[in-house]
Amino acid sequence: MSGEGRPGATQPDGNPPAAAKPKKSALRGKRGLRLPRRFKGKPGEGAGIELSELAPLGAQPPSVRITCIDYSPQQVAFAEIQDVPAFIAEHRPEWSAVRWINVDGLSDPGVMRALAEKYRLHPLAIEDVLHVPQRPKLQAYGDEAGYQARLFIIARELELREGQLHTEQVSIFVGHHTVLTFQEAPGDVWDPVRQRIRTPGSRLRQNDASFLCYSLIDAIVDETFPILESFGDRLEGLEDVVLQHPSPEVIQEIHRVKRELLLVRRALWPMREVLSKMQREPHECFSDVTRTYMRDLYDHAVQAIDIVETYREVASGLTETYMTAMSNRMNEIMKVLTIIGTIFLPLTFLAGVYGMNFHHFPELEMPYGYPAFWLICLGTAAAMIAWFRRRGWL
Repeated sequence: MSGEGRPGATQPDGNPPAAAKPKKSALRGKRGLRLPRRFKGKPGEGAGIELSELAPLGAQPPSVRITCIDYSPQQVAFAEIQDVPAFIAEHRPEWSAVRWINVDGLSDPGVMRALAEKYRLHPLAIEDVLHVPQRPKLQAYGDEAGYQARLFIIARELELREGQLHTEQVSIFVGHHTVLTFQEAPGDVWDPVRQRIRTPGSRLRQNDASFLCYSLIDAIVDETFPILESFGDRLEGLEDVVLQHPSPEVIQEIHRVKRELLLVRRALWPMREVLSKMQREPHECFSDVTRTYMRDLYDHAVQAIDIVETYREVASGLTETYMTAMSNRMNEIMKVLTIIGTIFLPLTFLAGVYGMNFHHFPELEMPYGYPAFWLICLGTAAAMIAWFRRRGWL
């Protein structure tokens, strides 16, 4: 389909419209779903979501952004969809080998209903798309009972914004010639994939829809490596602070890093199982060429998991190092206080003896009794300090 006949303007060079892309952070609070009452409970309470139970397509909310990319080895067209009913009604252009529809935002169930009716998506998969968050998984649906054969994949996309780790669910439907992706909010890590689609002669343009799916998941997995690199820098800095200036703020930062690493692990660990199944189990929507590339992607996921486990051990080691440093510091303080108390123990005894209220003290009549008292106290303290040094206690 050319850019002229599709709702939403398309530039002649195949670039998307120059519309400002909304930020994720501005839309995080607008994800309420207008679902029936029985779908507002825990995930899995119902046996999938039937299309009749979703709200009909109405005015598209501003938090939902739909883009469509059609491409073949010779041609490509980008478009942002403004009129969803018109887009659903029209047919794909004959030259299009692969169509990628990306939906940013889940606040309008009507969009989900329209796309599910057009592409005959399974109700169980629709339920998993709308009930977030879900564990990364892979589900194969055959061509039966009125539903098209598709692979349904859930992944967790990680992003580091302003020093904070954020994660969101990405749902992917893979068909023979179509890929549908659903994200919780606008903004993603797929700009390099879009650039490869624009590039004539790229490997992505030469392959099928399953290769596009591989490229999207590869971008999600590869995005974790810069995040893990930032974790490595933070842990290295924390190690220096723990050894030099341990404080309660440091241990709080260490626990924060451990929690974020656990979040990364929860996103990557089940993803490894998904990638393993994708390369082992054949499916009519997945080509043998793509399955070969999935092996490399599986290796990337395993490598990222190994780094996460290493950093988690480093973070645990920093916690133990902090506790050891604080214990040593406390021991040093207690040693100093104990030595001071030990030095003053005999001095307190002498002061207590000569502070008693007796009328007859032989030393009271001595002209040099008071200086002799101080001489004995100072000599005793000096002798004890010298003895402590000789024993290596000071």
